[in-house]
Amino acid sequence: MNERIKKLRKELNLTQREFAAKIGMKQNSIAIIESGRNTSDQTIMAICREFNVREEWLRSGAGDMFIQMTRDERIAAWVGETLSTESDTFQKRFISMLSKLSESDWEVLERMVEEMKKVNRHAHP
Repeated sequence: MNERIKKLRKELNLTQREFAAKIGMKQNSIAIIESGRNTSDQTIMAICREFNVREEWLRSGAGDMFIQMTRDERIAAWVGETLSTESDTFQKRFISMLSKLSESDWEVLERMVEEMKKVNRHAHP
């Protein structure tokens, strides 16, 4: 399992410190796990929950690494993760701005995007 945890961390492009922080652990704990120490059920559940990983894959390597999500589930997860950050990121400000749009604002935005797509198609045939 230690190799799969390392593979997952690398797939997510996270350092041991970043990976550990997301599941409430210290960096040295992840280093120890990746080097072969047995992993507790609590840690396995935290990894699966935080990173949307299939428990069967994590334990045995069988099947897909990640639980397949619908488009709406992926959007909801991304928005939730973005809003839970403490820093005032562009993504967070953008989501906030979108939440304030009226129906007519959405229509204007859609027309603008359609026009940008036309311009882009002509610029890159």
